[in-house]
Amino acid sequence: MLTKRFNFLFTSTKGLVLVAIALISLETAIWGMLSGPMAELGIRDIVVRATGMILQPVEREGRIVMLYHSIAMAVIAIEVYIITAILPMKRDAQTTINSTITVGYITAQICGMVFAYFGRNWIFHGLFLFGQSLIFFAGIKLAFALNPWNKDYAISDPAYSRTKSGMNLERAAFFTMAIATLGSALFGAIPGSYSGNGFETFLAEDVIREPHKDALQLAVIGHLHIMLTLIAVALALIVGRWLDFKGKLHQVAMPMMIGGTIIITLGVWLVVPFEEIAHNFIYVGSVFILLSALFLVIFGFDQLIRERLAEQKIAKANFVQKLGALLHDPLKFGALWQMVYMNFVVTFIGIFMAIRLDKIIRVWPQREERVTLTGHWHILAAICATIILLYYADLIGLKGKARQWFGWLIIIPADIAFGAVAFFSTKRLYISESAQQPLVDTLMLISDAGLATVLVTLALLLVWRLVDLFKAKGKWSQELEEASR
Repeated sequence: MLTKRFNFLFTSTKGLVLVAIALISLETAIWGMLSGPMAELGIRDIVVRATGMILQPVEREGRIVMLYHSIAMAVIAIEVYIITAILPMKRDAQTTINSTITVGYITAQICGMVFAYFGRNWIFHGLFLFGQSLIFFAGIKLAFALNPWNKDYAISDPAYSRTKSGMNLERAAFFTMAIATLGSALFGAIPGSYSGNGFETFLAEDVIREPHKDALQLAVIGHLHIMLTLIAVALALIVGRWLDFKGKLHQVAMPMMIGGTIIITLGVWLVVPFEEIAHNFIYVGSVFILLSALFLVIFGFDQLIRERLAEQKIAKANFVQKLGALLHDPLKFGALWQMVYMNFVVTFIGIFMAIRLDKIIRVWPQREERVTLTGHWHILAAICATIILLYYADLIGLKGKARQWFGWLIIIPADIAFGAVAFFSTKRLYISESAQQPLVDTLMLISDAGLATVLVTLALLLVWRLVDLFKAKGKWSQELEEASR
């Protein structure tokens, strides 16, 4: 029976995603205890003493970089598992890709965190790099498997975006994203290879006001931007596949997604040699990607309404009935809504900062701009995480009240928390520093309560799955049989 459980966890898509989510959650729970609010409560000191962590102040930046990478690689692995499951490809290719990236991200995650927080044993650093190499190799294999020119994957259905020869442009969008991700990983690996030889680890938000940044610093900053962007692009494509995105909007959206991904990736790479003009490419690429996502949202909202009204056998619905139909399934609605909400707490704030950078933002103390940028990245990453959780809940067939409770307890508290953080990060627009403390205390309380609710909801789901694993005829066994078929 242990063999069957192992096969479920490491050979089936549902098991692989579950393991990755569990490892990310465990890492977040432990290392989240080192955050500022936890330090104020004295919890950080307790955790450090209990675990034996070694936290040298001079090494803080390196530890944080290692922490972010270990989480990001697990998220990328989740997206790869989903992509290999939802897109047609040979079984042996899927198995090779999934097994390679699994060994890679787990090795990198564990060894990276041991190296960063429990002493500087360089064997673990070498294993961290080995794990990253395996992930990169899995990415190469994925790109080959996604080859949109392979005639075996040509399509004839005119409802989906395709070329005259039958090339599936949705598959081409996945392929483009994979190639861009591989190139952008190298874009960040180059400065990393110079570590200790003309390059020192830094956090991007710490050098925002340095008038001159060298090529390696620009590469790191660009790497941060593009990798998070490509994670979001992959997620948008996955959601589109989940909702069976098709029709006229699909035919327009896929070429725009392909073009936008190429333009924004090249724009980021051009930051090093041509920093002055590179952002123009980034803006153009962003517009194409955002429009493509908008078309997906329009299609998805309309489909959710029509399908639910058809179930209810309502021919002519009023506004309230349409709204009820839209909100009926919090998992699918939530995945689309998070794409919309992201614009209010991330995109619009980023555009405002870019437009008013010299007249408003640079007048603030540096700490305020740093807080805004840090919140910017964290909110976008967390929104991607909520969409993945909603997808996973649908993947494992969550139904009935459990589906409703889980969906809304992810969406509502998370969005309240993101809104509070966005408000906090731009607080200097609304209130002076001398009068800010009551507002700051309130916003921190709201954001902590919202995120805590999300984490508790996720913890309940994971505990349920853990308990199920101990059952001989649990849900896991049914999912393993489905995967075998």
